[in-house]
Amino acid sequence: MAKEESLWARFLLGFVLGVLAFPLTVVGYLTLGWAPAASTAPPMPFERYIAGTALHNRISREAPRREVSSFTTADLVAGADIYKQNCAMCHGSYQEAAPAPAIAKGMYPEAPQLLTAEGMVTDDPVGVTYWKVQNGIRLSGMPSFGRILKDQQKWDVSALLARANMLPAEAQQALKNTPRIVRAPGAAGSRGKDEN
Repeated sequence: MAKEESLWARFLLGFVLGVLAFPLTVVGYLTLGWAPAASTAPPMPFERYIAGTALHNRISREAPRREVSSFTTADLVAGADIYKQNCAMCHGSYQEAAPAPAIAKGMYPEAPQLLTAEGMVTDDPVGVTYWKVQNGIRLSGMPSFGRILKDQQKWDVSALLARANMLPAEAQQALKNTPRIVRAPGAAGSRGKDEN
């Protein structure tokens, strides 16, 4: 009987230490500054799995549904303008053999080059890209454009990216053109019109 009580006591002690040890280790890991916080640091244990799983499941539940075929050429050209003004600085331009922008390489994770064969999101439903534009992605450099762009602008740029591998000539040309820079009235160097 004493042997059973001793075994039970050891089990209970091990269980309590195990339940306490894990949270204390995590707290120590974070508060002692051992957790990677710099964008150049390697990922934390299970970081990619946890962040990727959470993102995938959230998007699967919340992404709106819309057919990419419902967007016109004019919508895609408008999406090209939105892309150049808001996305190209991180996600790259449409110019062939253009290197990724320097800022993209300094982010963690690196910003995908959405107009290259390797970085395209043409296999994602347009609603998935819309969700990312609308909400941004936590723990990455992707900001939310929910309060910055109008709803139709978010859809237009999402449709552009969903069809990036088969864009009409007008949208391709719009992506190649130099982006227009519009300054707020009264800003330094402002002429009240497009600078280019």
